[in-house]
Amino acid sequence: MEQEKTRYTDEELEEFKALIIEKLEKARREFEHYRAAVMNNGNDTDDTSPTFKVLEEGASTLSKEEASRLAQRQAQFIKHLQNALLRIENKTYGIDRITGKLIPKERLRAVPHATLGVDSKK
Repeated sequence: MEQEKTRYTDEELEEFKALIIEKLEKARREFEHYRAAVMNNGNDTDDTSPTFKVLEEGASTLSKEEASRLAQRQAQFIKHLQNALLRIENKTYGIDRITGKLIPKERLRAVPHATLGVDSKK
């Protein structure tokens, strides 16, 4: 009878590490994009009608708020991915923090920063 694996092999961990690094780079680019949107003061509307200017300011405020919210979410995602890389270094990556069993590869490929298997999450 085959013994149940208690952790992923170094090769498997390297595979996950590559996936996480790729997602991390994309997440950082998106974060910078959102941050730039928050910092951007928008187009100058001095030469347009006052009504349009009010509408424009309302729209830019909304998009700034949205960009700020998305930037915060992205920053949190980046933190989760960085923590996943630490778990890879510690060779504890992919282990369900409640059951101690391995989280299925399919789940980790979909949610590489997962610390719970589907059953534990329920």
